[in-house]
Amino acid sequence: MEEKDYYKILGINKTASVDDIKKAYRKLAMKYHPDHAKGDKNAEEKFKSISEAYAVLSDKEKRQQYDTYGSAGFHQKFSQEDIFRGFDFSDILKEFGFGGANFFGTGGRRQRFSHSQENPFGGFGQQRGPSKGSDLIYEMPLTLQELATGTQKTVDIRHAGHAEKLTVTIPKGMIPGKKLRLSGKGQPSPSGGVPGDLFIKTVLLSDPAFKTDEYDLLITRDIKLTEALLGTQITIPTLLGKELNMKIPPGTKHNTKMRIPGEGLPHMKGEGKGDLFIIIRVKMPKHLTDPQMKLVKKLAETGL
Repeated sequence: MEEKDYYKILGINKTASVDDIKKAYRKLAMKYHPDHAKGDKNAEEKFKSISEAYAVLSDKEKRQQYDTYGSAGFHQKFSQEDIFRGFDFSDILKEFGFGGANFFGTGGRRQRFSHSQENPFGGFGQQRGPSKGSDLIYEMPLTLQELATGTQKTVDIRHAGHAEKLTVTIPKGMIPGKKLRLSGKGQPSPSGGVPGDLFIKTVLLSDPAFKTDEYDLLITRDIKLTEALLGTQITIPTLLGKELNMKIPPGTKHNTKMRIPGEGLPHMKGEGKGDLFIIIRVKMPKHLTDPQMKLVKKLAETGL
């Protein structure tokens, strides 16, 4: 589906107030309303576009849903009928000084569209039964180990004055940015329609050893200057408690990144895992003993 940036369509920023939105729509409606833009074949389409943007952004709940889920997510939840439900263009256009009734084919009478009535917006604004209830978002704190293995959590949800205890199965790899949808577990519809959905979002708890980059894990290991020059072998812990031996080749530089494939987090859908990256830091001594200083000077004399 084509992305629709309603803020861009109205020429406003995301912090615009209700009054700013109304002023922007009025200005554009004056320009593109078919009564004012006679002869402009694109005027009606532009008028539809700005009216759709105004219908969403002037409604507090729809605007919040649009800002939360973006254009694509919003249009998965809201059809054009949902967007224009309860949006009376006749009153709005009269408020803006238009004789809008003729454009909507009402013959000067206020009209609500039904399935059989012609709608100049190609079906926008049709009245099709009760609206869906609002969605809820629950932020679930999870450890890296729980992301790696999956887990079950108990969630207490309050809606419509009632508490509900849910057991939620968290799949492997539900990294931050991924969501789990529980259909029908959101707010009830105020008009008798289907309830909204509950979305579970991961909040990753900090780990003392590992950092993350989506499905990849990162860990830091320090080695001595002599180990960097001569090479060495180090032990690397994995997220699930294994220990792996890693060979550090001679001449390894500070902040070298080494990879162990398949030891990261599992993908939430499908097969495969991320990788484990080891950042090698070469520790430089702050103070040298006299014997160490003499040896370093001898090395310097060799051109090292």
